Amino acid sequence: MSYIKSPVATVCIGGAASMAAILLAGGAPGKRCALPHSSIMIHQPLGGTRGQASDILIYANQIQKIREQSNQIMQYHLNKAKGFDKYSLEEINDLMERDKYLSVTEALELGVIDEIFSTRKDQDKPMKEEGEEEEKKY
Repeated sequence: MSYIKSPVATVCIGGAASMAAILLAGGAPGKRCALPHSSIMIHQPLGGTRGQASDILIYANQIQKIREQSNQIMQYHLNKAKGFDKYSLEEINDLMERDKYLSVTEALELGVIDEIFSTRKDQDKPMKEEGEEEEKKY
C-alpha cells in the first residue's frame, strides 16, 4: 500500500484480525476508520511446522524474521499516525506478543484508526484531504 501514490483509505466493517489489522493501520493517516462495533485483533505471526529438527529450526528462524518485519511495519504506521515516535520497537513487541483484542476506542487511542464512523451520514461525507478545511454549508 505504501507503493501506491494515491492515499489509501481503509475501513473496518465488523473485524480486522491479524494481518488485516496491519493493513487497516497501513491506510493513509486520516483515512483509517472503523464502524462502532468492530473488533481489531493484533498479535505476532502464527504458524506451525513439522519435520526434521533442522527444518523446524529453519522455519523458526524465518517466522522470527517475519515477526520482526511485522513489528517494524506496525511501529512505522502507528508512529506515522501520531506524527512522532510515540512507540519504541520494544513497546510494539510487547503489544504484539499475545492476541490482543481492541475495541474501536482502544484502536483509536493506539493509532490503528483515525475515526469511528457512528452514523451513515458520517460515512457519506468525503474524507478530508490533508490540510483541507471542512466544507461550510449554509
